[in-house]
Amino acid sequence: MEGDFVVTPWQVTGDIDYDQLIQRFGTKKVDQALLDRLAGYGPLHPMLRRGVVYSQRDMEWLLDLYDKGVKFSLYTGRGPSGNTHLGHLMPWIFCKYLQDTFGAPLYFQMTDDEKFLFNEGLSLEDTYQKAMDNALDVIALGFDPDKTKIIIDTDCIRTLYPLSLKVAKKVTFSTAKAVFGFDNSTNIGSIFFTSVQSAPAFLPSVLEGRNVPILIPCGIDQDPHFRVTRDVAESLGFYKPALLHTKMFPGLTGGDKMSSSVPDSTIYTTDTAKVVRRKVGNAFTGGAVSAEEQRKTGGKPEVCAVFKYQYYLFEPSDQALDDLADRCRKGDVLCGECKKMLSDRLVHFLEGHQRRREEAKSQLGRFIMRCE
Repeated sequence: MEGDFVVTPWQVTGDIDYDQLIQRFGTKKVDQALLDRLAGYGPLHPMLRRGVVYSQRDMEWLLDLYDKGVKFSLYTGRGPSGNTHLGHLMPWIFCKYLQDTFGAPLYFQMTDDEKFLFNEGLSLEDTYQKAMDNALDVIALGFDPDKTKIIIDTDCIRTLYPLSLKVAKKVTFSTAKAVFGFDNSTNIGSIFFTSVQSAPAFLPSVLEGRNVPILIPCGIDQDPHFRVTRDVAESLGFYKPALLHTKMFPGLTGGDKMSSSVPDSTIYTTDTAKVVRRKVGNAFTGGAVSAEEQRKTGGKPEVCAVFKYQYYLFEPSDQALDDLADRCRKGDVLCGECKKMLSDRLVHFLEGHQRRREEAKSQLGRFIMRCE
């Protein structure tokens, strides 16, 4: 069935029509006018130039305030149910670009409570330990320690809870059901959780004693949470948060999203070079059935997972990317060559990331927010 895809904070299935998703969610496309405006603050990130960051809410309003001298804060997060993979890193890398460009403080929420509530097989101790482990990946990306606070929900619930209560009082069960698809079998903690995820959007205003604009860079699948946040913000005396949405990072097996339930579709930040090369070697491509045929008919980079990895994250040069696509379509480059090129880049990236990740263990105290 055309358009038969699902995108929620907990499930992404089917072939995503991103334009249709803008209509479903009621967001706005990141258009050329916004790109031109963002280019005035610094060089555009490749994710912006290539439409990987493709959807937004209220960015024009946020930039109007910024131009008047009203600084904003960033808020994003992670549900720590397992190891971090590249799909998680993508919006965080973009978030660092925003911090560097605008000098914005970042509040990074680790929702260990959410993953406990929504995953039958995980204990609260499991999700807490995963939160601490995933925090190393955040720190390894090079965020400014003086402007970055990692909030682990169960450690900071005394701070988050008053804000969460104020949100919860404004959100009806009927709204929660409509937005998230809850039913009578849903545990009551899950129903309440979106109130906790709303709280960091208002926390900077409470901490600074002024109304602080918030920008939330996140995957488009997380937008439903923040529709609820935006719906209640003004009635609580806060600004509605602005958002920038990324598309889903592709899986190596050819899907629209990496899946932790299919390990070979996913590159984890802890993967060894050997594992990376094996996974990329087995990746779905747009090549022909034989090298001879591909030299004659060419490949299809638009459907190739290996090319998409370069497009989304690992080839900074637009010209080099266009040249690679052109050579692929002409049959001048074969899948094995592209797989080796990507493997080499991934291994190089992960070696550096894993070194910084190990160093981050001694820096946790600078980043983890201590709440009374």
